[in-house]
Amino acid sequence: MPPLLRRPGHRVLLLLFALLLPSPFLARAPAAPGPAASLLQALGLRDAPQGAPKPRSVPPIMWRLFRRRDPQEARLSPRRTPPGATLRPCHVEELGVAGNIVRHIPDRGARARTTEPSAAGQCPKWTLIFDLSAVEPAELPSRARLELRFAAEEAAAAETAGGWELSVAQAAEEVGAGPVLLRQAVVSLGTPVRAELLGATWAHNASVPRSLRLALALRPRHTGTCGRLAEASLLLVTLDPRLCHPFARPRREAEPSVGGGHGGSCRARRLYVSFREVGWHRWVIAPRGFLANYCQGQCSLPATLPGPGGPPALNHAVLRALMHSAAPGPAGLPCCVPARLSPISVLFFDNSDNVVLRHYEDMVVDECGCR
Repeated sequence: MPPLLRRPGHRVLLLLFALLLPSPFLARAPAAPGPAASLLQALGLRDAPQGAPKPRSVPPIMWRLFRRRDPQEARLSPRRTPPGATLRPCHVEELGVAGNIVRHIPDRGARARTTEPSAAGQCPKWTLIFDLSAVEPAELPSRARLELRFAAEEAAAAETAGGWELSVAQAAEEVGAGPVLLRQAVVSLGTPVRAELLGATWAHNASVPRSLRLALALRPRHTGTCGRLAEASLLLVTLDPRLCHPFARPRREAEPSVGGGHGGSCRARRLYVSFREVGWHRWVIAPRGFLANYCQGQCSLPATLPGPGGPPALNHAVLRALMHSAAPGPAGLPCCVPARLSPISVLFFDNSDNVVLRHYEDMVVDECGCR
């Protein structure tokens, strides 16, 4: 990994990172937060994580989604992203839905849950609890996929049972199970059983509820073996329009110039942001850091004029540089600012120990220009 530049310092680096990240929550805050609080809010976290997250493996689907989006992973393993493939902004290609936030949410009632008693000859039922309080009201759900895994030994023994029927109902805390929301045929318990909840548990255009309680029943179609639920999770994809740029461009392959000197023409300079250096490595899963870069250099003539393949210069910047060269005045020269920015994706644990993949626009400076 490239070394972290020691200039600017850690507080300035945190402030730079916080300003780069879009933060839709600042408007409702009672006071302007500091750099660390801004970074937390921009990542969708209301409070700082208390210590290291609970040990939990990262689901393979989350790794695949991250590696498809991450430019460094795409360069190391081109087979994950075919040559010439264009990743559409605010779209999860592997799942075929719109979205820029993906959450893998475990069943919160798994340890405290006991299977409901069943009559003789009937299979038991299960109650699942999913905490969705981290989802903001502005997020629009595009997929809510329930995934169930059953005990391997029982699944192997029950392959010849003739299939099962899965029913999912809304579960109240006191009244019990409500009306059945969906029924689905299950051929095998040896592989994860998936069910699409969006449109069944809540409408496509409705906000995500704060919590979700489901009552599950798996009944054999013929006389056979009952399954034993080992693990349940919810894969939730949402689209936050405030963080979506419809005309976002992919990251360029060319890397910026190394060094931080003040001389030379306006161009992108190398600045590596390390999550370990800012103390976020305990809960940020990937990447370990990224090249944020910054703009620096002179904007006097002829540096203000666009070069071959460079960003187009504004007529105002050219005229300003001409005026300054003829008669220096208080207006000064044009400023060296970002002319092209590209996104990054971050895989992390939130405060509820959910695994979250979030896409952030305008995080990397690819090109600089005079403005």
